[in-house]
Amino acid sequence: MSIAKESHTELNPVQVSLLRLFNRPMSEKETLELKKLLTDYYADQLGDEVNKVVSEKGYNAEDFDNMLNADS
Repeated sequence: MSIAKESHTELNPVQVSLLRLFNRPMSEKETLELKKLLTDYYADQLGDEVNKVVSEKGYNAEDFDNMLNADS
């Protein structure tokens, strides 16, 4: 998963579809449930990406300890 730093002014087809889907009144509970659903989805995607990089780089717990304790 990559994060684009470009500024977009045009909506992509998925964004348009979501706007149409949610173009209706929603309770605060529904809104929070949808936000949680999307947050959980992207958290899973991020976790997958982190695991992929850790595996590719061969990092282990000692490597992470060294990174956390290194002088910046």
